[in-house]
Amino acid sequence: MTTLPDHPAIHLAPGLFITGTDTGVGKTAVGCALLRLAARVGRPWVPFKPVETGCLPEAEDAHSLWKAARPAFPREQAVLYSFPLPAAPAVAAAAAGTSIDIDAILARAVQLRAVGQGILVEGAGGLLVPYRETFTAADLAARFDLPILVVARAALGTINHTALTVSEIRRRSLPLAGLVLVETVPGSDQPALDHARQIAALTGIAPLGRLPFVPGLDPDRLADALSAVLRPADLERLLAGRPLQL
Repeated sequence: MTTLPDHPAIHLAPGLFITGTDTGVGKTAVGCALLRLAARVGRPWVPFKPVETGCLPEAEDAHSLWKAARPAFPREQAVLYSFPLPAAPAVAAAAAGTSIDIDAILARAVQLRAVGQGILVEGAGGLLVPYRETFTAADLAARFDLPILVVARAALGTINHTALTVSEIRRRSLPLAGLVLVETVPGSDQPALDHARQIAALTGIAPLGRLPFVPGLDPDRLADALSAVLRPADLERLLAGRPLQL
């Protein structure tokens, strides 16, 4: 794994870094489900959303993750940076007249991880979204040294987006925890589009499952829905924070 000398990797295992193939693909829904499932089996994980944009006025995704986990810290600590502009973190920070401190993100992650038995980190947008200058979500995932769980929208266009994301993960030699498809709106997953099989054919990696549309972000309903579509062995591996053996 390639690391930059000014931001060496930290070790937070067990845990996962959730990234998306785009914005609004269901990362938070999958994150809430996994956090509630971890709590159910007596291995509570802590949530961390380093940067959330489009906060008008609150960091709703971070707060939803916090509600799913109910960790022993105030919900405000689940997010470090929150900006009103719905844009890439670096752009939203610049619009707010500031910049993102990567070392501060790493320090907060270590602080939160000490409270739970694992950590779930949700990135902003996709894998190559910039946090500052050329520092991307992929670089952040490398610093956390956590397996990456890719969440993809179960809709037209997802095959290309997912294959490109997997290709970048491989190019950087980052650990991959798996792929999860999410039906973000009712009826968006059309069987004729054959997303899962096409993604498997292109990448060599079959999606772990498809989370059906669940209105709202109720953690128990999401946990029930996700556990129903994942194989028990895959769910156990995710909750142990272990990557796929490729």
